[in-house]
Amino acid sequence: MRRILVLFAALGALAAAEVTAFTTGIPAAGLPSASDYSGTVLPEKAGIVSWRTLAQVQPVKEGGKMVPEFSKDILALDRKSVKIQGFIIPLDMGDKQKRFLLTAVPPHCSFCLPAGPDAVVEVQARDAVKYGFEPIVVEGRFAVLKDDPAGILYRLADAEFVGPATAAPAAAAPVVRLPAPTR
Repeated sequence: MRRILVLFAALGALAAAEVTAFTTGIPAAGLPSASDYSGTVLPEKAGIVSWRTLAQVQPVKEGGKMVPEFSKDILALDRKSVKIQGFIIPLDMGDKQKRFLLTAVPPHCSFCLPAGPDAVVEVQARDAVKYGFEPIVVEGRFAVLKDDPAGILYRLADAEFVGPATAAPAAAAPVVRLPAPTR
């Protein structure tokens, strides 16, 4: 009986102890959207369409299906020449890509899109662009796709590589301090 009481007391003390090693690091307000997070990775610049602007789209029910409803700011970009910065997700084999996806945040998995449809632009380049992990700036004719069967919302046609984008400096990883063992 005494062993059982000691066991329950130990389990109770363990449950009440602060366990900082197992915190998730997720803020109480939740994780940021891809467009908000991209602002920390790729600082917004004048003359380059921001991912925050491209995030101004909402799904609405129309005719029994969900369709995108774009803001006036996005619709004003339709068929205009624009610059966009982001990270390449290749769609073909090889180190040079004529057709690729440009995303707001760096890819983290070869089989996954790193963000939702509002943080992805399909790019059709005039000349092949060298694939890499660093962000780039491309310029081309922007199209708002209102009913794309693949679910793509934006396309950049006749795109040209402008140059590398300047990423924000990486933040230092947080240090997790464990409480000192007590005896």
